[in-house]
Order: sequence, then C-alpha cells, then structure tokens
Amino acid sequence: MLKEWFPKAQSPFIISAPMLGVANGSLAAEVSKAGGIGMVPGGLDFNPGSAQLVALDAELTKAREILGLADQPREPLPVGVGFILCHESFTQFEEIALPILKEHLPRAVWLFAPRADAEDGLVRGIIAALHASGFVVIFQVGNVAAARQAAVDGADVIVAQGIDAGGHQFVRGSGIVTLVPEVMSMLEDEFSDREIVLVAAGGIVDGRGVAAALALGAEAAVMGTRFIVAPEAWTPDARRKLILETKDGGVSTAKSSFYDQFQNSTVWGELYDGRAIIGDPYLDHVAGLPLEESQRRFLEARDTGDVSRLITWVGAGVGLVKDAKLAADIVNEAREEAKQRIRYLTQASSDF
Repeated sequence: MLKEWFPKAQSPFIISAPMLGVANGSLAAEVSKAGGIGMVPGGLDFNPGSAQLVALDAELTKAREILGLADQPREPLPVGVGFILCHESFTQFEEIALPILKEHLPRAVWLFAPRADAEDGLVRGIIAALHASGFVVIFQVGNVAAARQAAVDGADVIVAQGIDAGGHQFVRGSGIVTLVPEVMSMLEDEFSDREIVLVAAGGIVDGRGVAAALALGAEAAVMGTRFIVAPEAWTPDARRKLILETKDGGVSTAKSSFYDQFQNSTVWGELYDGRAIIGDPYLDHVAGLPLEESQRRFLEARDTGDVSRLITWVGAGVGLVKDAKLAADIVNEAREEAKQRIRYLTQASSDF
C-alpha cells in the first residue's frame, strides 16, 4: 500500500517524523527525493490566521518547488503533513486546515494526540473528511487500545510509537519490541478485512533499527532524532552540537511530564509526556528545586545568551547519532544498511 500511495518510495520504507519546529518543507522534500517519505509539520493551532498554518502553506510551496512540481499544482505532493490534535482549536480542523491541504495536495495526513475530552466521533469525522478529499490518513499511537481506536476511526496507517521515542508520546507505553507485534496481532485478529499499514517509531536511528522494525512486523520505520541534525532541519547550532555530543541515550535522556511544566505548556494534558536530553533543569527538578526557581534560572541564563538550560527533545537512540548528514544521505545510508542486515540474517537463517 505504501508503494501505491508513494510510487517513488523505495523499500525498506523510511519516514521522517513531522517534528514541529524542526522539520520543514525542505527536509521533507529531500527525504522523498531520496526514496523516503518526508513529513512536514502542520502544528496544533487551528485558529484562523494561525502562524503555524501560515508556515505550513509556505513550507508546502517550498516542498513542491524542490520536488520539481511547481508547474504541476494539481499533482499530489509525495510528502505528508503532521498535525497534533490536543489543542482546543482542533474542532476547527475541517474549516481551517483542510482547505490548505486541498490546495497543496500532500499525499498523506498524519494525526496524533487527540484530546482526552474530545467529543465522541470528532476524530472519526476528521478522518472521514480527509478520506473524502483523497488523503491517506496516518495515525500515531502508543498502545494497543489507541491503535484499535485508530483502526475503528478509519486510519489507513498506524504508527506504533515506542517509549524510546524523542519528543511527545503516551505517558504509559512500551518499546517497539513488544508494542509492534501486539498491535500487529490485534489488527490481524480484529481487522482482517482491511489493509491497515503498520509502521514502527521510537529509537530507530539507522539501518539496523529499520531492519529490526521490519522483523517485528512493521512495513516501514519512522526516524526523527537522526534527522534533527540534518542541515535542512531548523535546529539551532547549540542543540545540534549537544545532540552530537550526547552518548548512551538510555541514561542521558529522560521521559517526563516535567519538561512541559517547565515550559508552561498545558496543551498536552495528562495522557502525554516527552523524552529529552537530561540537562540542568531536569537535574534541579530531581533534586527538589521548585519549578518557579528553575524557570527563573532559565530566564536568567537566556538573557545572558546561555542556552544550556533549553529543553532538547531527542529519543533514546541519540547516542547513535554521531554526525550531521544531508537528509538524502541519511535515507540512503539507512536503507542500504537495513538491506545488508536483512541479507545477512537471511543467509544466517539458512545455516539453522
């Protein structure tokens, strides 16, 4: 199905995550040009005149130019757009965001994090509206129950995100080693009459991770952290340097709701938290420093040009990110490494 929707994508399929504030039209386009599937972040603010949606319009225009489709405005763009649904304005999705999508024609729309208090059937209605406009719908989940609901609501692709992922995710979940097979079994048992594509995300940063995801039953792998340091990404130099210097991601990152509290972000609610590099704010928090004092120290540092107290979202695979490469090179190298691992395992299995 992925090949049908993205004819120029090459197997093993590698998808770049729609990381808000990091990914953009250039990154997504270069990923897709290299045979991957690039994602452009659309944000979470669906109010009229939203700066995020204004930026999305510009980035999709840029992606079309890079992909050589500027003179073919009605040709579907071989990229996707990612939206977060936990902002109260998501009830305006069809009115505000859908027209932008219909103007630019990205091939797929990725949805994540509906509000816990969302009116029953509202997400299903958004998916139905997207289908009616010809879009493939990708839905990101973090547990089997959420995957089941996404399937019921009509998702074409389910991204099973494990807790090794960077950035926001389900508070309660598991790694992809258990999550992907269990979601796969659920889909086979309960939705055997539909072709729902299963994709793995969380902790995948190279071809070995891609090959492992396929072995678990996924049809594609999402990579986020690896692309943060790509030159095309909107990553400040200080953050890029910190990521490249960070090792042993299992102990140098932490998954916590503290980060949103620190940044006075209340939009995510109680269902979601995030993984980031452990820095002074988190260490102060663990040591018992009051939140207000930690925030004061951040502002004081920022005012002097010190960016060491910024929150840097990354996955537990950050220790495997050792250099900054072009998005196309990341895709090509990960795909070839995955093929090599698969060939090796195929050969090794013949000796059993």
